[in-house]
Amino acid sequence: MSADMNRETLIRVQNLGKSFGAIQVLKGINVEINKGDVVFVVGPSGSGKSTFLRCLNLLEEPTEGHIFFEGTDITDPKTDIDKHRQKMGMVFQQFNLFPHMDIMKNLTIAPVKLQGKTQAEAEKEAMDLLERVGLADRAHAYPSQLSGGQKQRIAIVRALCMKPDVMLFDEPTSALDPEMVGEVLGVMRDLAEEKMTMVVVTHEMGFAREVATRVMFMDEGYFMEEAPLTNFLEIRKTSV
Repeated sequence: MSADMNRETLIRVQNLGKSFGAIQVLKGINVEINKGDVVFVVGPSGSGKSTFLRCLNLLEEPTEGHIFFEGTDITDPKTDIDKHRQKMGMVFQQFNLFPHMDIMKNLTIAPVKLQGKTQAEAEKEAMDLLERVGLADRAHAYPSQLSGGQKQRIAIVRALCMKPDVMLFDEPTSALDPEMVGEVLGVMRDLAEEKMTMVVVTHEMGFAREVATRVMFMDEGYFMEEAPLTNFLEIRKTSV
């Protein structure tokens, strides 16, 4: 049996479709994402990339099809989606930090309320992660006191505090000034090296080439092509 056949499937998407009224945004998507995959979803603006990503944790309700996460059909209405979302870290274009809470409170509120950790346990884990991303000295700052790049690194840490099995990134650098993009990509690069399963919607084509294990090209609601990295340059030409 090959190494690929032994890999654990984390997310399985079957015939996924999504419509907004008469507009069909996703059309019959079938894909499997395995544990340890770093999947980059690329393609023109408006091709359905972000909608696909948001369907993976049901922030958008699919119109048709099924999504299995760790063997559970999360599109089944009887499924407790909130329970499964705890294992799916999500990082948005806009950082979505609570402005009235300091950084430590932003990072610890979910582990304490949803996972039953003590405040001390949650703060220790949060501080360890802050040190990893070089922001330990900002633990008691407020979001308004941080740069865009710092806020996005905090948003990544907030997702990691829940110890997710997969990280979903929706164009995490698109709202950043160019000089701040590198610090966020650096954190994502470290996660890729640690074999964190990641699904990334991005226009950062060079970064995709650097860290992706798989590249999926979307256009007009379809997965048009999936390529190994050896074919990446051809995808890059068609999607710029």
